[in-house]
Amino acid sequence: MSHYKFYEQVNKNFDKAARYTKFDKGLLNQIKVCNTVYHVTFPIRRDNGDIEVIEGWRVEHSHHKTPTKGGIRYSHKVDEDETMALAALMTYKCAIVDVPFGGAKGGVKISTRDYSVSELERITRRYTYELIKKGFIGAGVDVPAPDYGTGAREMGWILDTYRQMNEDLNAEGCVTGKPIQQGGIRGRTEATGRGVFFGIREACNVKKDMDKLGLSVGVDGKTFVVQGLGNVGYHASLYMTQAGAKLVGVAEMEGAIYDPNGLDLEKLVEFRKETGSIIGFGNSKELSTNKDALELECDIMIPAALESQITGDNAMKVKAKIIAEAANGPTTADAHEMLKERGALILPDAYLNAGGVVVSYFEWLKNIQHVRYGRMNKRFDEESLTRIVREIEKISGKKFSENEMENLAHGASEYDLVDSGLEETMITAYHQLSEIREEHNLTDLRTASFINAINKIGIMYEQMGIFP
Repeated sequence: MSHYKFYEQVNKNFDKAARYTKFDKGLLNQIKVCNTVYHVTFPIRRDNGDIEVIEGWRVEHSHHKTPTKGGIRYSHKVDEDETMALAALMTYKCAIVDVPFGGAKGGVKISTRDYSVSELERITRRYTYELIKKGFIGAGVDVPAPDYGTGAREMGWILDTYRQMNEDLNAEGCVTGKPIQQGGIRGRTEATGRGVFFGIREACNVKKDMDKLGLSVGVDGKTFVVQGLGNVGYHASLYMTQAGAKLVGVAEMEGAIYDPNGLDLEKLVEFRKETGSIIGFGNSKELSTNKDALELECDIMIPAALESQITGDNAMKVKAKIIAEAANGPTTADAHEMLKERGALILPDAYLNAGGVVVSYFEWLKNIQHVRYGRMNKRFDEESLTRIVREIEKISGKKFSENEMENLAHGASEYDLVDSGLEETMITAYHQLSEIREEHNLTDLRTASFINAINKIGIMYEQMGIFP
């Protein structure tokens, strides 16, 4: 909805939280403002020989820490307001999960389905060239990542273009979310959805909060609906169902479906690949519009699509007791107040979908350290554990099978270490937010998340004498 200015929504949440902090108004304004906004237009040649002018942006919101970090979005809806809002959210997100980056975001105003692969490659490489030309990319400067409409393929093109123009030992660290062969990291693809699951699980394990909602502790047995079955929505749903939750509704671009008896996620994904739509799957009922899925009976609603989906117009019809914001800005400021008043628990986007930037940080560290996680210690750990297990066999007289031996003496791989680091980060951050909520006697985690971010960034600015 165009009347919901995204950047304005983010700043409303900031202002609400700023009242609980001790910082001077001028410093708060410095934290809030976007430091650098780069708007670029460039020509590309289409496959049919036509020349088209493409529009793009890169926004660096905060330089309190460098490099700045944030995804690149390809969508016909990309504009300056959205890019600024997403860059600001990235700053707060990095602070909340203690990742040492400033926030940034990029966008190219195209609908990917309107272009061939070779055209998308030309657009990506030219956009990267424009970023290089103005100093908006580099391992110590500004590090893009995938977002809506982009993935590992595009990040690989960005790295290759950057390398052609820079003799930089740390070139691989100029972008994250790359293919493994180009310095990517295992676990990055599912990172955001995995982080969403860890956040929901942690919230569902707090008995006091579940008692208030009239829900049992834990994820097992809870019903949920997901809006958006892209990378984030799919992986969040996958880990939720593996933990015993029941998927009862799905909304996608082509429509929405509901089945109170549960939807088989893998079969649904397969069905959509074959037919191009989720409509008509199994015994599901088709809803009138995809927005109707937000109003379904369920315990947990996971909006994993785009911003401003739950607004003042439909907030009172949302029945879910937990709103888990897997997307950026899916709930407007007025809708947030309405949901809060009726007692819903809102897991805010700036915390819940931070898994992507957490694992991007691990990838960036891997790139600038030039060593794969687990390479130094995996074999040593396995040999040490094997010796311990052999001693246990001697003492107990029990002989372990090959499979048991493999499980007991397993050394941590790159994926294991990344997953463990992500889980630890999401758990620690959730408890930080809960403590701030208690300290200030707040009823919502969003304000707590912004207080947390403002305090961490404000202290950095004070130490820098405001200006670096």
